[in-house]
Amino acid sequence: MTFSEKASANFQKHLNENPYPGRGVVIGKSEGGSWLLIYWIMGRSTNSRNRRFAEKNGILRTEPVDYSKVTDPSLIIYEAMMDLPGIHIVSNGDQTKTIYEAIQNRRSFQDALSTRDREPDSPNFTPRISGILEYKGSEAKMTLSVLKANEINPEYTNRYYYEPVIPENGYGYGVTTYSGDGDPLPSFSGDPLLLPVKGSAEEVLNSYWEALNSENRVSLAVKEILPDRKENRILIQNQY
Repeated sequence: MTFSEKASANFQKHLNENPYPGRGVVIGKSEGGSWLLIYWIMGRSTNSRNRRFAEKNGILRTEPVDYSKVTDPSLIIYEAMMDLPGIHIVSNGDQTKTIYEAIQNRRSFQDALSTRDREPDSPNFTPRISGILEYKGSEAKMTLSVLKANEINPEYTNRYYYEPVIPENGYGYGVTTYSGDGDPLPSFSGDPLLLPVKGSAEEVLNSYWEALNSENRVSLAVKEILPDRKENRILIQNQY
C-alpha cells in the first residue's frame, strides 16, 4: 500500500465510516504549500451538542448556542486555537491556554502538558489531544500529543508525544479522542493517522465535514497559514 493509499484508507475507515471518532486534531500541508490546522468537535449529549465555534482576533473558541441549556461548561467551553509569533497551537480543551501561557514563560509544549491529565469524565476519561506547529527560521516542526488514562489505573495519565516528519504537500497527521462509538467510549490508540488534505482550505473543510457522521458532528474549523507566514485565516463550519 502506498502512503497515498494509506492516507485515503485512514480517512475512509477512521472518519467516513466511523460514527464517533469524537474530537480531532490534524496538522498538515495543502497542495499549494499552506499549513493547515484542522480541529473538529462532535457530541452525543444535549450539553455537548449545544455549542459552536466562533473566532475573534485570531483565537478560535467554543461557545454555547443556547446559554440557558448549559449544564456543565467546564469541558465544553474553551479556546481551541491560539498563536504566538511563529507558533500555532490547537487542542480539544483548556490545555490550549496552558500551552500558550507556558510558551510565553519560555517553557515547552511538553512542560505545559506535564501539568495536565486526561479529562475527568469517568467512565470515558476522554483523552486530551493537542498539536503545535513551530517555525524556527525557515524550518517547521510539528508535534502532536495524546494524554490518556492508564489502562491499569485510570486515575493516572499516560502521556504520548509524536514528532512526525514534515509531510508532503497534500497530507497531514492527526489524532482523535476516540477510536469509535461505545459505552464507555474507546480511547484513540496507536500512532497519529496519515490523512489527506487535498485542495484549497475551503475544500479541505468541506471534505472533512462531509466525512463526519451527520448526526454527531457539531463544528469544524480549518486554520490556513499561508506559505509566506505573513497571513493566516480560520474557516468555520457549524452544525447549529
